[in-house]
Amino acid sequence: MNTREIAAEYRLTHWSGIMRERQASGMSIKAYCLASGFSTNTYYYWQKKLRETACRELTVQTEDGGNKSIVPSGWSVCEAAADKSESGVMTVEIGSFKISVDEHFDPQLLTKVCKALMPLC
Repeated sequence: MNTREIAAEYRLTHWSGIMRERQASGMSIKAYCLASGFSTNTYYYWQKKLRETACRELTVQTEDGGNKSIVPSGWSVCEAAADKSESGVMTVEIGSFKISVDEHFDPQLLTKVCKALMPLC
C-alpha cells in the first residue's frame, strides 16, 4: 500500500467516524455540522465519497474474471445456524439499522445495502 492509498483510507475512516458520531448524537445533519464547525456541503461530500467507495468495492473482480467475496473491514463471516426461526425471517442489525430478510432474499442486494449502511453506523 502506497502513501496515497494510506491517506485515502485515513480520510475515509475519519469521515466514517464523523458519520457515526453525528448519528449517535441524535442531532440533525444541519445542527451537527453547525456545532462541529463545518458546512453541510462538506458533510454531504464526505458521505458521497464514502458511498462511492462502498459501491466501487462491491464491483471488484479478480484477475481471472471471477468475483471476489467482499467482507467490509470490522465485519466477520458467520455461518448460518442450522435451525431457522419459526417465522423463517432473519434480521441483520447494523448499528441502529435493522434489515429483515426471508428465504427469498437476494444475497448480492443485501451485501450492497449493508456496505452502504456501514459508514453511517
